[in-house]
Amino acid sequence: MLQNRVDPLGRIIKTSARGAFMGNRGVIHNEQKEITHTFKHKAWITCVLEFKGRKRTVMTAGRWTELFFLDEATAFAAGHRPCFECRRDDAKNFKSCWIRGNPRYNFIMSTSINEIDAIIHGERITHEKKKVMHQRLSSDIPDGTFILMNGDPYLFNKGKLHRWTPFGYENGIAVPEASMLTVLTPDSIVNAFRAGYVPQIKGSELGDLS
Repeated sequence: MLQNRVDPLGRIIKTSARGAFMGNRGVIHNEQKEITHTFKHKAWITCVLEFKGRKRTVMTAGRWTELFFLDEATAFAAGHRPCFECRRDDAKNFKSCWIRGNPRYNFIMSTSINEIDAIIHGERITHEKKKVMHQRLSSDIPDGTFILMNGDPYLFNKGKLHRWTPFGYENGIAVPEASMLTVLTPDSIVNAFRAGYVPQIKGSELGDLS
């Protein structure tokens, strides 16, 4: 079993659970297929599992490390954003919502995604490679956002918190009104959600997270 699954805190873990999305942080493994780095560049992206019939051998020496996520909401919490090659429409929508949701940066649509990546990078991880978190009122948190409670990651969805596991989400618990919560999803990405980007959530299309 390889260490190639990412949790909402951005940690790369071992699990037998399958992922719905793939991610890239550069070449972060060695020839023994062991994780040696947290990342190699600031463009942390989220890709589809299949694209144009391309085939890859996971953790090939010298090639970028394939990481996997339960769903897109998990990838965003870890600090990843849609790939501009295999998920171009999603990436363009995310960039538009990110710029609209973060007016303090005065960016325009022709702004390089690299500039956005640099800002997100500062919101996802410290120089000591620790997860960055921030505080928000529950009333200011959109669906698809992750929070930390009692040391565990929870998905915020339709006024309830669902505990994350590598295999899916547990039954939701109600969120106290006007409560201050510790948020895992990077601040500017949460603002992109508020501006209209809707992250894909495992089970939501089946009504399992109502």
